[in-house]
Amino acid sequence: MYTKTEITRSFNAPLELVFKAFTESEHLQNWWGPKGWAFDISKFELHQDGVFHYSQTSPDGHEMWVKFVYHEVIAPEKLVYTSFFSDEKGNIVRAPFHDNWPLEILNTFTFTEHEGKTILTMIGTPVSPTEEEMKTYEESQEMIHEGFSGTFDHLADYLSTIPEH
Repeated sequence: MYTKTEITRSFNAPLELVFKAFTESEHLQNWWGPKGWAFDISKFELHQDGVFHYSQTSPDGHEMWVKFVYHEVIAPEKLVYTSFFSDEKGNIVRAPFHDNWPLEILNTFTFTEHEGKTILTMIGTPVSPTEEEMKTYEESQEMIHEGFSGTFDHLADYLSTIPEH
């Protein structure tokens, strides 16, 4: 079995709102990605076999493209998608930060509500990695956790600005 990344986070917002933040482009553009990076959605199709294709641009002008292909969309409980770095046309490319990063990651997000808060659990697992890619992924767990923690901090901040909760 491959190493997986598991991150659980609680948000002080109702389940439906947190799910919408992940599944509606007008919400996503306000919080997804690294702090200070510009975010631009090229394509957003939220359904089985649908595509979410976007670019992120760092403050120093470095552009990076990412693509998701959705496998399951079960509102408001679950999202399953494969993610990979891509070019502008959506073709799979190597990660810009490491030549041995796995080409594809299968991500499962589950959303549950507990006492008015939403509990999000994210599990990421490389898809058919080489031995070297798996080693890189295993050695990068701290970076993965830091990246998602920062992104989820953005989400928590964004959710706190939405009046309906």
